[in-house]
Amino acid sequence: MSNLDSRQYLEYLTEKLKIRIKELEKSIAAGRKDVESMHAYYWENYTEMDEYGYENYDNQQALLGQMQANQEKALSRRRFQRMLDAPFFARVDFRYEGEDEAETFYIGIGNFSDKTGGIPLIYDWRAPVSGLFYDYDQGPASYEAPGGLMEGEITSKWQYKIRNGKMLYGFESDMKIDDEILKQELGTNGDVRLKNIVRTIQKEQNVIIRNTKDRILVIQGAAGSGKTSIALHRIAYLLYHDRDRLRSSDILILSPNSVFSDYISHILPELGEEHIQEMSFDLFAYRELKETVADCEDRYHMLERKIAGNTAGVDPHSEEKQSRSFIGQVEGFLVGLEDRLMEFTDLEYKRLKKTEQELIQLFYLKFQSVPLLLRMEAVMEYVVDEYETLQGKDLSEEEKEEVKNRFLGMYVTRDLYVIYNWLMEEAGYPLLPDLPYEKRFLFYEDVFPMLYLKYRLMGTAASHRRIKHLVVDEMQDYTYLQYVILKELFTCRMTILGDRAQTMEEQERDVMTFLPEIFGKQIRMMEIRKSYRNTVEIAQYANHLVTKTDPEFFERHGKAVEEVHFKTTESALKAVLEQLRTGEGGYETAAILTLTEQEAADIYEVLEKNGTEVSYIDRDSSAFKKGLTVTTWYLAKGLEFDQVFGIWTGQERPILSQAKYICATRALHELYMYTVEGENASAEK
Repeated sequence: MSNLDSRQYLEYLTEKLKIRIKELEKSIAAGRKDVESMHAYYWENYTEMDEYGYENYDNQQALLGQMQANQEKALSRRRFQRMLDAPFFARVDFRYEGEDEAETFYIGIGNFSDKTGGIPLIYDWRAPVSGLFYDYDQGPASYEAPGGLMEGEITSKWQYKIRNGKMLYGFESDMKIDDEILKQELGTNGDVRLKNIVRTIQKEQNVIIRNTKDRILVIQGAAGSGKTSIALHRIAYLLYHDRDRLRSSDILILSPNSVFSDYISHILPELGEEHIQEMSFDLFAYRELKETVADCEDRYHMLERKIAGNTAGVDPHSEEKQSRSFIGQVEGFLVGLEDRLMEFTDLEYKRLKKTEQELIQLFYLKFQSVPLLLRMEAVMEYVVDEYETLQGKDLSEEEKEEVKNRFLGMYVTRDLYVIYNWLMEEAGYPLLPDLPYEKRFLFYEDVFPMLYLKYRLMGTAASHRRIKHLVVDEMQDYTYLQYVILKELFTCRMTILGDRAQTMEEQERDVMTFLPEIFGKQIRMMEIRKSYRNTVEIAQYANHLVTKTDPEFFERHGKAVEEVHFKTTESALKAVLEQLRTGEGGYETAAILTLTEQEAADIYEVLEKNGTEVSYIDRDSSAFKKGLTVTTWYLAKGLEFDQVFGIWTGQERPILSQAKYICATRALHELYMYTVEGENASAEK
């Protein structure tokens, strides 16, 4: 097909894709009929199948095989249907060493050949040969193929913009042109979710995405640098690269909230991957502690409390409890806990007998490596097994339960809440209130210290070990203690990313200073300084709000940032509606961001009563929608909007400068910062 130009090749590919899709549809329909026939045959002949079940087993396996084949064909059909919109976005012409003619490779979001096992007509962007396009300009180049290093020369590179199967433009490419394409991609109205960057990957991004050597990769990226999208493309690449051993279900993303999970959810399926597990670390901690306490505060509750200046019941040592020194205090406490926690007595149950001294020997010597709160059960199982072997008969379930209760009764307490209070007392911290289970509530500063103590006393669940890759987003919001817990929980590869300037604390926490101490030599740290999201005007404004950033701005200009003071929230909202450009022919997304949840709820209520089409995001929301959204600055972290309106009411409050910075960096095209005078300025109802 080397005699076809790119437009002709696009037409040729489109026809081939349509033919392949029709073939798959016929095959899927036939497969469904086969499944129906196999079901019918099974139920008609079930009673006559051989008594040993061989025929039954063979039929079930055949049915399962046919259903799996149908699923694979359905996935292929969906992928090819997606590819019809834009079959390829790049081309590289490469002359192998010793050859006279260059070979042409077209690159798209997936492989495609007109028949199974044929030479690809389109190469997946993750394939080794595609690295030629991302890593090199014209001239000498090489790529690592299954057969070894392939060397040669790139004679030309092209980039294309294809939409709805039509070529909008195509031109010969170098890194400068990459920036031009990126400028056009960013200059259009923002997609309702995070942009797929695969068409505009830069060299520095490609190094991160294709990194398979480093076990733990830490990415420090400026606001708007595309680090989250890069991390997701990296996951897609790893799933493709290691597809025989790595599945989507083996990956876990720790993300800030459910809305953010929804916001990023389409990236991987668009690249040909299935759904990946997502969870917030706070929710994970609550699930781990729900047998000990009725409820836990999350980070957002804590932030609201800080902003309101509500310190009732709050431990002034909350920062210390997240530190390296606190872990030392826990370890010191555990040394003396063994004696304080146990009251050994002679054990006698029917013919089963163990002296206090024998139990002490087993507890402190034979089973000393078993976590403390599980150790007595290990001793019990050993003693029961010994008894059953010697007596030649097994204890009944009721008898085993009775013996177990006697063993566990030698603990002074097994209540983690009580033991945690012993730790607090020994370390000199305020005690938690002495309450029955249903009234127990943990402030955020106690959640992860208690979780760490639980793991030291009870070990971690084996279920966490099945995760083969962990993605930690917003790394700057995790404490030293939380990273130590993550290391205990997950022994897998990790991608950790964030921006030190976007901390939700009043003081910057640069986790890159202590991550090597926790993870050791297995870690590699990389930095992306170029910000792509915001216009230069917005990026410069945001940069002046904090003193800790030094990003490189992408040269895309737009409207100047507007700062306006209003006497009432009502007048500020009137200005918002005058400037709002969402709807047909306008922007796709806009947001009103506030400091507190109550302020956001009040504004949403006013707009809804006025008949404005608006969505509201709170900590329980799970969907991200087009149009105008009202939410807080902290729930908007990681999201982006075409227009952003920050509405700030009242006097100077804690974390305000951080809130304004995060608000400003959410804006793609237009930013309005509105200040409402007065301490109690709120939306009029």
